[in-house]
Amino acid sequence: MAESKVTGPGRAAKPESRLAMVRRARKINRELAEVYPYAHPELDFENPFELLVATVLSAQTTDLRVNQTTPALFAKYPTPEDMAAAVPEELEEIIRPTGFFRNKARSLIGLSIALRDDFGGEVPGRLKDLVTLPGVGRKTANVVLGNVFGVPGITVDTHFGRLSRRFGWTTDEDPVKVEATVAEIFPKSEWTMLSHRVVFHGRRICHARRPACGACPIAALCPSYGVGETDPGKAAKLLKYEKGGQPGQRLRPPADYPGEPARPAGTVEVSE
Repeated sequence: MAESKVTGPGRAAKPESRLAMVRRARKINRELAEVYPYAHPELDFENPFELLVATVLSAQTTDLRVNQTTPALFAKYPTPEDMAAAVPEELEEIIRPTGFFRNKARSLIGLSIALRDDFGGEVPGRLKDLVTLPGVGRKTANVVLGNVFGVPGITVDTHFGRLSRRFGWTTDEDPVKVEATVAEIFPKSEWTMLSHRVVFHGRRICHARRPACGACPIAALCPSYGVGETDPGKAAKLLKYEKGGQPGQRLRPPADYPGEPARPAGTVEVSE
């Protein structure tokens, strides 16, 4: 069996078999489950249509910004039929804060028309149907399937891709390849919650530019330990959201969420 190298700044390289990597990966998942027992989607939604729309809007922006925008959006366009008939300029103005608002408006109107005309006004519960909708790729489809239909899926956003590579689960950059590779490591029943846990960890501790390695609860399992701040005191100052004593991204978080609700629009937000 081929072996890989487990390396990290200040750590000696050592061979790691495929079996050892899988065992380490699954232990990371178990430990993240203890760190984030409340892991959940960080977009506010009340039905499949709202989650679908919110996920499309979340591209290239924070979930908090989407959560600050969608109340007015869903008040004006509560159903696919309503959004399908939207005046583009009016829809664009509402979603402007999320960025790329013209492209997103086209996608929202397009997917709403498809839902109205091809799916009886209902969000479909199959991957092959969801990815036919304008603006909906595998990532968005897996978010919807896993969180409203109970269909397991791996959501490869920028956080999940980054941590999958740091953890040594994959070397791929392409999200579809990352999804396929990671899917072979974990039982299908774990895919949805694994996605939430890894994304939570990426937003709170294992940041893109300056990971808080010295405050990381799974540092002993990470081959990339040392790419960020290793001093415990300095690392603790890098923690975000509830880990850093700050509000989360949801305006309406689940009842078991340990942090405070996000601040409403117009106040300072914490970037990802």
